[in-house]
Amino acid sequence: MKLGHFNIHQLNGGITNIDGGAMFGVVPKPLWTKKYNVNNKNQIALPTYPILIQTKDSLILIDTGMGKDKLTEKQKRNFGVDYESDITSDLADLNFTLDDIDAVVMTHMHFDHACGLTTKDGDVVFKNATHYIQQDEWHEFQSPNIRSKSTYWAKNNGSFQKNLILFDKEIEVYPGIKVYHTGGHSFGHAIVTIESDDEKAVHMGDIMPTNAHTNPLWVTAYDDYPMQSIREKERLTPYFIHHGYWFLFYHDENYFAVKYDTHDTQSIVDSIKRK
Repeated sequence: MKLGHFNIHQLNGGITNIDGGAMFGVVPKPLWTKKYNVNNKNQIALPTYPILIQTKDSLILIDTGMGKDKLTEKQKRNFGVDYESDITSDLADLNFTLDDIDAVVMTHMHFDHACGLTTKDGDVVFKNATHYIQQDEWHEFQSPNIRSKSTYWAKNNGSFQKNLILFDKEIEVYPGIKVYHTGGHSFGHAIVTIESDDEKAVHMGDIMPTNAHTNPLWVTAYDDYPMQSIREKERLTPYFIHHGYWFLFYHDENYFAVKYDTHDTQSIVDSIKRK
């Protein structure tokens, strides 16, 4: 998609198929199945598609997908991984390589976002990129607790630490591209706003993982701090809709980008479908 002077691309970072009840938390199944497809195993498809922002002189990547050869066969089965990342091929189609990425912005460090940071040997994938991670998120990634250790994997750590910048509340990684700490899904979870020539977009990470999660109360069972997710969505979602932002999705099976009606936040007025 075109956003002012920026081009924004969706890259194939692999896919998971996750229990639908876990992704919609306390929302009754008869309600969420009206919004999102479910298979006979009660799983929903969740692509892990990194967002590439192409400016006149930089390439900024938001999250990194499932990576290559990072999961065991048991993990692939448990997480419903039908296919792994094909970012290299997608970049080649745009006449870029992994080494052309200038910045990697992490909304958080859960495995389905961070596996693509390193190779199976722990080497950095994006060798020339500066990596941006919220400070609390980084520390929990380094020392996960009894709950978070199931998703903060040591094998996703590696030599990218040599090109790492931590931030607290917010940081501008490029003129018009800002990252804000929200918490909620994880303690250090962050969202990304993108602005160019009065056109605007927001990626709300996993506090709004799909178009079906626009309701502030619809948060996942994976959220470590669900009331914080609700608080942030209650305030931010109407604000972004009112100001005409596109919403970009990393996980949605159907949509890459959506714009909502300012008078009816459940109504889509424009969209770009998942490729």
